[in-house]
Amino acid sequence: MTRIQKAFANGKAFIGFVTGGDPSIEKSEEFILELVRAGADLVEIGIPFSDPIAEGPVIQRANIRALAAGATVAKLFALVERLRVKTQVPLVFLTYLNPVFHYGYDAFFKRCREAGVDGVIIPDLPFEEQGEARSAAAAFGVDLISLIAPTSRERIAGIAASATGFIYTVSSMGVTGIRGKIETDLASIIQAARPHAKVPLAVGFGINTPAQAAEIARLADGVIVGSAIVKLIEEHGGNAGPSVYEYARAMKAAISQE
Repeated sequence: MTRIQKAFANGKAFIGFVTGGDPSIEKSEEFILELVRAGADLVEIGIPFSDPIAEGPVIQRANIRALAAGATVAKLFALVERLRVKTQVPLVFLTYLNPVFHYGYDAFFKRCREAGVDGVIIPDLPFEEQGEARSAAAAFGVDLISLIAPTSRERIAGIAASATGFIYTVSSMGVTGIRGKIETDLASIIQAARPHAKVPLAVGFGINTPAQAAEIARLADGVIVGSAIVKLIEEHGGNAGPSVYEYARAMKAAISQE
């Protein structure tokens, strides 16, 4: 059983996100370990990029801060290596295609395996164009995580059938960010995907309160929270550790009741 499979094996999974290098690589390590201590079953680490087209203002600003502080792909691989000494919670990179393409598919996924990265999410890589990246990821035992969006209805079966690790189900149209209400018909999207999927379905984009997390957990196998955590880091900077822990603990408790 892989680390990602284990993350979903004991009930609903809570998945937290941080932008790697915001406000520093060292603080990212601290915040990730606080998420783990609070009960996170999996952690996504964003590789900062100059043009993160799927991200809203909160994570865009985090990308800018991380890049200004000197975050690089090499430093994030080293971060994962240090984390692997301290935790076996699965770690997944969220990145855009440009850094992976320039690194080279084989070299990038080989380095993922060496460092201990379990999966990679590439929001701007269309499902129909995943072939080369998916082959390279599979060759090195790394899951290329597929996304299903509200606009994916005609493609849900194909995406779900080929998915590995877990399926990232996008809860809302548009970019990431805190939302007061999730209005997408998630039940029908998940219902359409489940017969074809061999892996769990987790929902992200906009989830920020324990009540929202509990509601989503009734439908999905996992709940992904990003912007709300990144916002805490923006507000508290290097002192965000206790706030990240308390928030993540509350979110994990909410979904654990489902």
